[in-house]
Amino acid sequence: MKSLEIRSRLYSLVTTLLTPLVLVRLAMRGVKTRAYLKRWHERFGWFKTPKNIQKSIWVHAVSVGEVNAAIPLIKALMERYQDHSFVLTTITPTGSDRVQQIFGDSVFHVYLPYDLPGAVKRFLKKTRPDLAVIMETEIWPNLFRFCKKRQVPIVVANARLSEVSLKGYRWVGSLAAKAFNDTAFVAAQTETDAKRMIQLGCQPEKIYVVGSLKFDIIIEQSIIDKGKEIRDHYQNSRMVWIAASTHHDDEVQILEAFSVLKERHPDLMLVIVPRHPERFETTTQSFRKLGFNTQLRSQAGLCDIYGDVFVVDTMGELLEFYASSDIAFVGGSIANIGGHNVLEAAVFSLPVLVGPNTHNFDEITELLEQCGGSYTVRDSVDIVQYMDALIKDKALRERMGRAAKSLVERHRGAVHLTMDLIESFMNEKPLYDAIKSKHYPRIVKND
Repeated sequence: MKSLEIRSRLYSLVTTLLTPLVLVRLAMRGVKTRAYLKRWHERFGWFKTPKNIQKSIWVHAVSVGEVNAAIPLIKALMERYQDHSFVLTTITPTGSDRVQQIFGDSVFHVYLPYDLPGAVKRFLKKTRPDLAVIMETEIWPNLFRFCKKRQVPIVVANARLSEVSLKGYRWVGSLAAKAFNDTAFVAAQTETDAKRMIQLGCQPEKIYVVGSLKFDIIIEQSIIDKGKEIRDHYQNSRMVWIAASTHHDDEVQILEAFSVLKERHPDLMLVIVPRHPERFETTTQSFRKLGFNTQLRSQAGLCDIYGDVFVVDTMGELLEFYASSDIAFVGGSIANIGGHNVLEAAVFSLPVLVGPNTHNFDEITELLEQCGGSYTVRDSVDIVQYMDALIKDKALRERMGRAAKSLVERHRGAVHLTMDLIESFMNEKPLYDAIKSKHYPRIVKND
C-alpha cells in the first residue's frame, strides 16, 4: 500500500512537470484550430457552474466519436434521473461542439481537467456528481482516486481496451489497475476487451460484457430529412461516394483511386470529411492541384452540378452526409490510427470500405465483414477494384447495405443493459441478484 502511495505521488509530480509541455502542444494545435486557444482555465478546474447544480450525473466522452456513442445512454439517464443536473465533459473542441449541438442548454459542458490533484479536486467540488460515467477507457489515476475519496461511484461504460492501449497503460502499472478497481463496475464491449482489462489488473468481478453502445446509435428524423434534402440536390445520375473521418494516409490512397474512378465513371462525386479541422485546407488543395472541381461546404452550401469533390469543412454533419451517400469509406484505417466507427455508415444501409488498421474497432469491423457488409481495402488498387464493382452493380450495393444495417439491428441493447447495471447500483441492490435474469455474459476468471 505504501508503494502504491509513493507511485501515486510520483505520478502526480511527473504530471505536474509535464504540464508546460502539454500547454505548448495545446497552443500549437491552436495555431490551426483556434478553439484550442480558448477556455484553458477549465482544464485546470477553474470555471463557474450554473446555480441549479446541486447534485449531478457527470458523463465524460473524449471527442466526437465518444459523444456520439454516449448519446443514447445520456438520454436514457436524463429520462431516468430527472432530479439530477447533467455535466458533460470532453477533451476536444469538436467534442464540445457536438455536445452543444445535441444537448444545448439541457446540460452543462466543461472541458475535463488535467489529471492534477488540485484541478481534479476543484472540478469535483464544483460539479458535485452523484455518479461518474466515463465513456470507453479514459483511465486517469488521480481523477479516479479522488472520486473514490469523495465517494463518487464511477462507471466505465462502453469500455474497450485495444492491445496498443494495454501496452500504453502498463507504464503506470499498478496505478491503472487501482483506477479500474476504484470503479463501481466496468461495462465492457467484448470479452476480448474484458480479458485485456483483467491482464491490466482489473478485478474480474467488476466486469460485465454488455456489447457496444455504438450499435444503439440514434438517428433522429431530422438527420434523415436533411440527408434526403442533400440527396435531392444532386442529379439522379450521380453516384455519391463518401470518405469519412479521413487522415493524411487515407487521403493519399483516396486521391489516387478517385483519379482512376473518375475517368471510368464521370458521374461519380466524392464527398470527403476530414477527421480534424486542421486538415480542411490541405485536403482541399490536394484535390485542386490535380484539377478536380473541389467545392467546400462552408462556401458553396451544397455541391453544384460541376463539382467533382465536395469537402465537408464543417463539424457535426457527418451523419447527414452518410444519409445522402451511396458508398462509404471509413478513415483512420489505411492511416495507422486504429480506425473509426464503421457503424455510423452501416446504420444508413451503406456498403462500407475500410482499411486494415482497425485495432480500435477490431471485433465490430470483423463482424461487419463477416456478415457481408464491408470490404477491406489496403491501398488505392483495392479501392478501385471494389468501388468499380459496387458502382456497376446496384444489387451488390443493396445486398451489402442490407447486411450492414441488419448487423446494427441485431446487436442493439447495450444501453438497456448498462442502464440495468447503473440502476442496480444506484438503488443499492446487489448487482448479480438484480440482473441475473438478464443473462449477462460475465467475466468471472482470468483464463
